[in-house]
Amino acid sequence: MISAEENVILTRVGRGTPMGNLMRQFWIPACLSSELIADGDPTRLMLLGEKLIAFRDTAGRVGIFDHRCPHRCASLFFGRNEEGGIRCAYHGWKFDVDGNCLDQPNVPDKNRYPAGTKAYAYQVTERGGLVFLYMGEKEVAPPLPDLEPTMVDTKDKGIALTQRDCNWLQALEGDVDTSHVGFLHVGKVDGEQIDLNDPARYTVINKDPIINVTETDYGTMYSAQRDADENKEHHRFASFIFPFWVTYPSDMLANNVSANAWVPIDDEHTMIFNIDVYRGTGKDTTLYYRDGTEVPGLSRPLDYRPRTDDWMGRWRPTASRANDYYLDREMQRNGSSYTGIVGITMQDQAIQESMGAIVDRSLEHLASSDRMVMLTRRALLKAAIDYRDTGKLPRIVEEPHLCRDARGGDIVVQKGTDWLDAYENAMNSAVGPLHGLKAAE
Repeated sequence: MISAEENVILTRVGRGTPMGNLMRQFWIPACLSSELIADGDPTRLMLLGEKLIAFRDTAGRVGIFDHRCPHRCASLFFGRNEEGGIRCAYHGWKFDVDGNCLDQPNVPDKNRYPAGTKAYAYQVTERGGLVFLYMGEKEVAPPLPDLEPTMVDTKDKGIALTQRDCNWLQALEGDVDTSHVGFLHVGKVDGEQIDLNDPARYTVINKDPIINVTETDYGTMYSAQRDADENKEHHRFASFIFPFWVTYPSDMLANNVSANAWVPIDDEHTMIFNIDVYRGTGKDTTLYYRDGTEVPGLSRPLDYRPRTDDWMGRWRPTASRANDYYLDREMQRNGSSYTGIVGITMQDQAIQESMGAIVDRSLEHLASSDRMVMLTRRALLKAAIDYRDTGKLPRIVEEPHLCRDARGGDIVVQKGTDWLDAYENAMNSAVGPLHGLKAAE
């Protein structure tokens, strides 16, 4: 059981907190590259509880700052993005993407008051359709991790963002809690009628898998093990990668290139960066019956509320707590949906937000089905305390190659095969950006 003190360490992410300080040592996804246009409008962002401003300059470079101008602390959101920098609307001070002050037009004596006052700018880079920033104190940021779904040019087609109104950890834990799939998402589905070529049907048929877990050099990993046909076993894998990534199962392991980043906006709000490389090529990951019809209630494009310019005005679904996520009790009664809520994302959203902004984990009663949740909490808690007390960081920070073979996905193997051997064998035949497949165009 997690104590109240441990829960605070795990969930609080502001500057100066153990988990917040740990997360700042990693590259953090900030937004889509497509959200920032050269000389376009500045964008408000909030990450780890900090209010930031992002813009793309005339040359296409991205800057992400503390939103307050260092002169008089007016918000640079109201600034002018022009001619290679952002100019504060209050007194005209102008800054380049690195925070260097380029101009102080209201100061007559430039020799006495030199343009040496920098805006608080973070290190920024782009890869795979995402803008990343480093919020730590190192003069040179560590390398980006070799996280396969980020290492392909998806041109944003395979990336979906969703804001979730709860703490980052309870959102992430849904990704490593595999047994809920057989209830929340497919509780009324007849698994015997699922397409025989889809290994996910075993997840529907058998709702009480054996959970195998292990710590790794990059975080943690699990397999949900189930009996399959003809003396076979089905394994469903996922990996947690420090500090908030999960490579989740949505296809056969050898072909699956997907991940979620559960990025804290603040203590009580999370931005989900869902990356599926093959979504960009038209792949549909919903379930189908043997007759080719789609299992109802699982797949539907997210509808978003109109975007606003406030700190949390991006990627907010229309389905929300305010309208009970469009819960349809008739769907629930007639068996077409276990929850009566349409779409896997919104089913998860409803449950996780229903726990409250930050769940009180001292009230939980965990079981063997929660082994991956427990192991991941312990790994995170240890990493946060180690960094707080000794400055020690997980190896993945400086050794980006450690997560090159971290994947989620399904395999079917001979009964009795060691689960880690099965994973290694499947990865030997894997295809993808790091495994012999050309990056998606």
